Amino acid sequence: MKKNLISIIILALLIVNIVLTAIMMFSVVGSSRKTAALVDNIATALNLELTAGGEEEEAEEVVPMSDIATYDIVDKMTIPLQVETNEEGKEEQHYFIVKVTLSMNTKADGYKDYGETLADRESLIKSEITDVIQSHTVDEARNNQDQIRQEILERLQTMFDSEFIFNVSFSDTLIQ
Repeated sequence: MKKNLISIIILALLIVNIVLTAIMMFSVVGSSRKTAALVDNIATALNLELTAGGEEEEAEEVVPMSDIATYDIVDKMTIPLQVETNEEGKEEQHYFIVKVTLSMNTKADGYKDYGETLADRESLIKSEITDVIQSHTVDEARNNQDQIRQEILERLQTMFDSEFIFNVSFSDTLIQ
């Protein structure tokens, strides 16, 4: 009789264990689904933010190295920046000394028309570069060279009515 009583107690405990495990599984699965849905919503929101910034800006065209030609403006350019007034009321003149290189896509439409004879138009290019740089202060020239390069690129692309020039690079820069 003791063996039967122990077997019944073990059977009862097994049934209680199965019932409690089932209750626990249902409660854990429900909260885990809610957590998974929350994580999915957060991931979706972050993904939208990342792609929204990328969609507003134009995707840069990747030009293979075999299709890139460069044109170095022969001389270093010394360009006066906007005159600034210091604390004492004195006007200070600063200069931006730079060597400019233009990167061109040899497969672009305008390259055949202008790219190979860019040296003939160097004075026009220098004029555009000078106009852009002269419109900036010494602080802007120090801190926003990427913006200045972008402005020069846009002006040159407008001047040639083509996007065969896709990058403007500065080297040997000096700001006095």
